[in-house]
Amino acid sequence: MPPGERGGAVAAHAAIDWEPIRLFLEVARRGSFRSAADALGMSVNVLRRRIGELESALDIKLLTRHVDGVRTTEEGKRILAAAQRMEQASFGVLRERDQIDPAITGEVRLAITEGLGAFWIVPRLVEFQRRNPGLLVDISCAMKSADVLRMEADVAIQLTRPTAKDLKVVKIGRLHVMPFAAPAYLDRHGTPATFEELLKHKIVLQLADQVADFADYDRIFPGIPQPGFVAIRSNVSSTHYWAIARGAGLGLLPTYAQAIGARVVPVDLPLRMQCDICLTYHPDAAKIARVRRLIDWMIAAFDPDRFPWFRDDFIHPRDFPADLAGAPVASLFEGFAGMGGGVGGTPDGASSADPFGL
Repeated sequence: MPPGERGGAVAAHAAIDWEPIRLFLEVARRGSFRSAADALGMSVNVLRRRIGELESALDIKLLTRHVDGVRTTEEGKRILAAAQRMEQASFGVLRERDQIDPAITGEVRLAITEGLGAFWIVPRLVEFQRRNPGLLVDISCAMKSADVLRMEADVAIQLTRPTAKDLKVVKIGRLHVMPFAAPAYLDRHGTPATFEELLKHKIVLQLADQVADFADYDRIFPGIPQPGFVAIRSNVSSTHYWAIARGAGLGLLPTYAQAIGARVVPVDLPLRMQCDICLTYHPDAAKIARVRRLIDWMIAAFDPDRFPWFRDDFIHPRDFPADLAGAPVASLFEGFAGMGGGVGGTPDGASSADPFGL
C-alpha cells in the first residue's frame, strides 16, 4: 500500500464516534451503569454493550466493575480527560452556532435554588417574558447546583460559589436569613428572646445542598437531639416555608420573606446567617443575545439599591422602606385569600378570608 493511502487508512481507523464517548462520560460521572442508564433513558444491557464496543475499538479497558459500582482504570482516566475536552469542544460548537443568529428568540435555561426561584424570581419572571415574547424561559428550581460548563443551564443562580476556572461568576447580592414564626404560633407559645428560651420551642429545619446539612445543625445546637426539638425537617424551601407559616415552629427564612407578603414575622434571636448570591455563566454564552438579555435582567432582579434586603449589610425587616415592603411581588400569596373553608375546615383562629389562620 502506498504511504499516502496507508496514512489515510490509519486516520480513518482512528476516528472515534462521539456517541459512545458520551456514554462513557456519563457512566464515569455517575459511578454505575444503572444510574447512567436511567439518566440516559436506555437499558443497562445496551449501555454495557456500547461501552464494551468502545473498549474494543480503543483496545483499552476503561472501567472495572465492583460491588459498589464501577471505577475508571488508570488508562481509562486518561481517556476520560480527553473525552471531557471533547465534550467542552462540542459545547463550544453549540455556543458558536447560537451566536450566528442574534435575534431575541429561542430558549434560555435558568437554574436557580428552589426558594429564590419559587418565591422571588418566578413571580417577577412573568414580566421578563412579557417584554420578550419570543423567548421560552426554561427554569429549573433545585437545591443541587447546575453544571453550567456541561450546558445544563445557560445561566445559574447559586448560593455556593463555583470553582471551575472557565466560568464567569458575578456576585449579585447577599442573602440574609433569620428566625421567623407564624403569629399564631407565637400567640400560643410565646416569643423566645434568648437562645436558651429557643430550646424550649419547636423548630422547623431545612437540610439541602447549598443551604445546610447535619453538621451545621450539630454546630448550632450541639448535643440537642432532633426528635422532640425539630418538628418538621424538609429538603426544599417551599415545604420549609409552609411548615413555619402553618405554625409548626420557628425556622430560618430569608429576610425578604416579609417584603413579599409571607405570613410570618421575624423573631429577634442571636441566630442569623448570610451567603452570597452568585450568578454563573460561560463567558461565550454572554455573547448570545437571548442569554445576555436574561443575564442583565437577573442582575437587575437582585439590585441591592432597589431591594435593600440583598445588600451586604444586614437590614432588619422592620427597617425596610415602607414603599418597598411587599411591592415587588405583592400578589405572591393572594391566591390563598378568600378561600374560606379550606380542606379540613378552618383552623383555630382563622377567618374565612384566610383559611390558613396565618
